[in-house]
Amino acid sequence: MQVILPDKTLVTRPGDPVAIAAILADLGILPASVIVLKNGELVPEDVTASGDDQVRIIRIAHGG
Repeated sequence: MQVILPDKTLVTRPGDPVAIAAILADLGILPASVIVLKNGELVPEDVTASGDDQVRIIRIAHGG
């Protein structure tokens, strides 16, 4: 599985099924600070990714 971090770094992870929340925890990323796309679709933290999935983590920008 490929994970694209907010700084556009690509991380390859084993293809074993894992929840998005666990991926974020492993990377030290707070779920409230990002949105996650799995294969181009917005997904919640409880969705599982595996195999050839591409997970993209996008940091939420706050401002006014």
